[in-house]
Amino acid sequence: MLDYPTKWRFGGFFYSLNACAEGFFHSLKVECIHGERFATRDAMKQTGFEYIETDYNRNRLHSSLGYLSPLDFEAQFLIN
Repeated sequence: MLDYPTKWRFGGFFYSLNACAEGFFHSLKVECIHGERFATRDAMKQTGFEYIETDYNRNRLHSSLGYLSPLDFEAQFLIN
């Protein structure tokens, strides 16, 4: 059991300690699953896996990489 809250209220706003996870699952729902109808649970799992491996991990912008995708960052690194 957690000994601390997962969300903090400060200045009228809620701040989450799980912001990275919340951001990921929001992207997964909005960009991959929302509005789709899957025939089976396995089809949904496969679609989620493909989204994570081909779109989310390779193409999303990373602040730690100067707001470049990993592919663009690697290409820039190889050119220089």
